[in-house]
Amino acid sequence: MRSARPKVLHKLAGRSMLAHVLSSVVKAGADRIVIVAGSDPTAVIAEAKAIAPEAEFAIQAERLGTAHAVLAAREAIAQGYDDILVVFADTPLVRPETFVKMRKALAEGRDAIVALGFEAKDPTGYGRLIVENDTLVAIREDRDASEAERGVRMCNAGLMALDGARALGLLDAVGNANAKGEFYLTDVVAIAKGRGLGASALKVAEDEVLGINDRAQLAAAEAILQQRLRDAAMRNGATLVDPLSVTLSFDTSLDRDVIVEPHVFFGVGVSVGEGSLIRSFSHLEGATVGPNVSLGPFARLRPGAELGPNVHIGNFVEVKASYVGAGAKINHLSYIGDAAIGAKTNIGAGAITCNYDGAGKYRTEIGENAFIGSNSSLVAPVKIGAGAYIGSGSVITKDVEPDALALGRAGQIEKPGWAKAFRSKKQK
Repeated sequence: MRSARPKVLHKLAGRSMLAHVLSSVVKAGADRIVIVAGSDPTAVIAEAKAIAPEAEFAIQAERLGTAHAVLAAREAIAQGYDDILVVFADTPLVRPETFVKMRKALAEGRDAIVALGFEAKDPTGYGRLIVENDTLVAIREDRDASEAERGVRMCNAGLMALDGARALGLLDAVGNANAKGEFYLTDVVAIAKGRGLGASALKVAEDEVLGINDRAQLAAAEAILQQRLRDAAMRNGATLVDPLSVTLSFDTSLDRDVIVEPHVFFGVGVSVGEGSLIRSFSHLEGATVGPNVSLGPFARLRPGAELGPNVHIGNFVEVKASYVGAGAKINHLSYIGDAAIGAKTNIGAGAITCNYDGAGKYRTEIGENAFIGSNSSLVAPVKIGAGAYIGSGSVITKDVEPDALALGRAGQIEKPGWAKAFRSKKQK
């Protein structure tokens, strides 16, 4: 990845690859999770604990192959669980349903191994799953395959389910008599066959088992995941006018009859209520949008923004860590930060809350049905009473009583003829 960040912590749809995989295995019913990590797993541990607090870690001090990596979790494997799922943290698109199918195939009792495979458009370079009479008899590396075996299009995805009672015996039997001197997990299939144990292959779509080794593959996986998220949103009743131009996060929630115009970005932690309209070029992150809201175009909701029903947020408006009450309007060119805006209040063009003094953040509270004139600055901490009127261009530094008019601007001065005299002087 050419990155200071561990590969598995690179993100797809706002969530790390590792978190995607952990979420899937948890949904698939895993009772125990052991993550095999390298010598400094600090960042990986922190990420994993957020998704699977009970996850355990095993350190693979030397990298001696995939079977060697699995055996780093020997203590857990030796407990004799019904089944062992071996999954890769850099293969983040596998669905929970696929893991359930792998477990179910083992539960039927016919096989000791279920390998996940895919039919490749171009199988060159991939290991092949050699299946005879519905039985997986070998996993053959491309360089070791015969001419006939290279014609097989069913390829090895690497992920595997093992019968828990037999897993340790099969893994311990793997040798390293190969060119790299490594212990390959794939060898367990031939070992199982030699012991009279069955194995099978479960086929999934190629894009579900896309492994990620560089930024280009990360982008390809992002495209696949985005399409899944868009399809799910539309099936649940939201309209995406131009789906390919909308970016969603793994947890984006769009209620029915939400309309999303082109070129909208949803960061992590966004929910949008029924019937709302999100106009083009808006950016939302960590925000809650109520029902029947109109937002944008060119609006930005930052973390902690909460919009009540029927709110109107217009172009070039930014809202951060603020509640905007039902029916309130902030139609253009405003910044609202660390504030509470009452229902049906109107915020004029260019009005801002001045919430930061260089050291601390302070709150602005505006009551219901207030009117904040254009180009006003509300210097927090300050409270504007319900029904109050703030004259345009005011700088408000003190609380304003309900239904009062507040003006905070210098008196207007006019000098007749000054402009003409100024121009004449400059021309000379």
